[in-house]
Amino acid sequence: MDTGTHIVMGVALGGLALADPVVLTDSATMSAVVASVIVGSLIPDIDTVLKLRSNAVYIRHHRGITHSIPAVLLWPLLITILMSFFVPEANFIHVWAWTFLAVFLHVFVDIFNSYGTQALRPFSNKWVAIGVINTFDPIIFILHALAIIIWAMGANPVYTILTTYVIIFFYYLLRFAIKSAVKKAVYNTVPDATEIIIAPTMRFFQWRIAASSEKCHYVGRAYGRSVNIYDRFEREPMPKSPEVDVAMSDKNIKAFTSFSPIYRWSVTNIGDICEVRLIDLRYRSKGYYPFVAVAHIDKELNVINSYTGWIFSEDKLQKKLNFAPNS
Repeated sequence: MDTGTHIVMGVALGGLALADPVVLTDSATMSAVVASVIVGSLIPDIDTVLKLRSNAVYIRHHRGITHSIPAVLLWPLLITILMSFFVPEANFIHVWAWTFLAVFLHVFVDIFNSYGTQALRPFSNKWVAIGVINTFDPIIFILHALAIIIWAMGANPVYTILTTYVIIFFYYLLRFAIKSAVKKAVYNTVPDATEIIIAPTMRFFQWRIAASSEKCHYVGRAYGRSVNIYDRFEREPMPKSPEVDVAMSDKNIKAFTSFSPIYRWSVTNIGDICEVRLIDLRYRSKGYYPFVAVAHIDKELNVINSYTGWIFSEDKLQKKLNFAPNS
C-alpha cells in the first residue's frame, strides 16, 4: 500500500490497542504503543531509500528483505528496544506485541497489491502478489480516515475501528469475487490465453489486463465484465546476437526482467549503437507503455548507457539515458 494508507492504518491500530487493559490504564505504555505502531506501520518501506542508489536496485529489492519473515520478527523487537530508551517505564511485552501486529499487517496488506512482496523469504524468493487491491485504494484510505475522525469526535475507538475492519474484510472478499469474474470474462475474450495478469486500478470496476497466448500478447482493460482489448502484439523470440546478450546482462535490464512477467521487446540499430528495449505490457496508459528498460550497446560490446523505470515520453527517456542519436 502507499505511505498515506500505512500511516492511517498505524493511527487506527493505536486506537485499537486501547482494547488492551494494560495500554488503556498505563499512560506510559499507551504513549509508547501509539508511537511504536505508527513507526511499525511504516518501517518495512525503509527500503525506499534504495531509490537513491538507482532504479535498478530499488526495483529488484523494494519489498524484498525488509518484508521477509526475519524482518517481520526483527522490526518489532528493534522498535520496542529503541522505544524503551525514550519511555523506559512502558510495558515492554505489550509494546512489542502491538508493534508486531503493525509490522505484520503492513506486510500482509502489501501481498494483496499487484506489486507484491517477498514475504516468504528466506524459504522462497518468489514474489507473492495477489493483485486485488491497488497500491492506493481510496475506499480503504477513506474508511480508515473516517474511523479516525469519528474517534476524534468522541466515539469509542475500539468499537469504531473494529467495525471499520469488519467492513474492510468484506470489501476484500468483494474484490476477490470481482477479480474472479473479470478473469472469466478475459478467458471468454481470449480463449487461447495461456497466461492472464489482472491488475486493479483506483477505480472500483476498472482493471488492467495483460494476457498471452502461444502466438500473441494482448493488452486491454476490463470494466466490470466487459473486456476491451486495445493492443495485440505477435510473440517472437528475441534475436540471438552478442549485443543482445550483453544487454540482457546489464543491471537495469536484469532488474526489469526480475520484475516484469509479461513484456515485449525491440532491437534497433541507431548509427553504430544497438538499442535493446523491453516494454512492460501491464501498465498501458493513454496508449503509452511507461515502464521500460533500455540498454545501448556499442560496436565493442560495451553498455554505454542503460535505464529502467517509469517514463512517459520519449524525450524524457533520452534525457535519462543522456543519449542523443546521430542524425
